[in-house]
Amino acid sequence: MAWPLRISKYSGLCALLLFAGFALILLAMGRPAICSCGTVKLWHGIVQSSENSQHLVDWYSMSHIIHGFIFFGIGNLLRKRFPKLLPLGVILCLSILIEGAWEVLENSPVIIGRYREATISYGYEGDSIINSMADIAWMIFGFFLASRLPWKVTLTIALIFELFTGYMIRDNLALNILMLTVPIEAVKDWQAAGTGYWLTGKP
Repeated sequence: MAWPLRISKYSGLCALLLFAGFALILLAMGRPAICSCGTVKLWHGIVQSSENSQHLVDWYSMSHIIHGFIFFGIGNLLRKRFPKLLPLGVILCLSILIEGAWEVLENSPVIIGRYREATISYGYEGDSIINSMADIAWMIFGFFLASRLPWKVTLTIALIFELFTGYMIRDNLALNILMLTVPIEAVKDWQAAGTGYWLTGKP
């Protein structure tokens, strides 16, 4: 049974404060507010580009929607065990906390260096603040979408996203986790050998 989309005003305020708080943390870390190119695009799809992870939507937005699916799924299981302690609003705020913490970690020198060393993101310099905030927003979208859909439909959408991005740019959430934690040289070579406009900007 799906949860109601409504959350308490206290949970809503907490979510907004968390959202704003992470923006301030990233700003204090010295992250740029927008792309150094000086523009804000709705979509940027070239992975091996200085503008990757700088705008509102990119190939990795689908991974953040899947984050929302996962957080809702785990939260739903916990809710069944602790129904009074974990209403929808509390699970949502915890999800924003986890997603925001990852955005902060992802933009730390350690993880930026890891991306450059272990993945195909050779020139990765971290996200712009607007991109990080959009990533959190896409997670929230995925969370609420999962709250309205049967779990089988949610799982199907997640698999389609993974297969589609894997085919188009030779990267997706599963490969990203793999290459950050246990990098496999053969996988990296396969990813690096990819061609096509969406990966390199060249036909």
